Amino acid sequence: MPAYLIANVRVKDAAKFEEYRALVPAVIAAHGGRYLVRGGAMTPKEGTPPHRVVILEFPTMDAAQQFYDSDDYAPLLKLRLEAADSDVTLVDGVAPPA
Repeated sequence: MPAYLIANVRVKDAAKFEEYRALVPAVIAAHGGRYLVRGGAMTPKEGTPPHRVVILEFPTMDAAQQFYDSDDYAPLLKLRLEAADSDVTLVDGVAPPA
């Protein structure tokens, strides 16, 4: 069953965040992940609008967790934490219909 990393990102340091953006795709891909949403235009409908939305899809929750906890992501996580405030959640997806 797929799993998703959903992030609401508030950039504080644009230069550092651009460095993070340039480096992180290879690490995501190495863990079987892919971008579904990477910023982009939004049309808020209810509640408090997010700042910058990122959604990553991984093949399993274990793969998503391994990505986030990996040694290769650790220096990029540090960079992102310096560059932005974020709300990040891992969530199970829905199994495809049989």
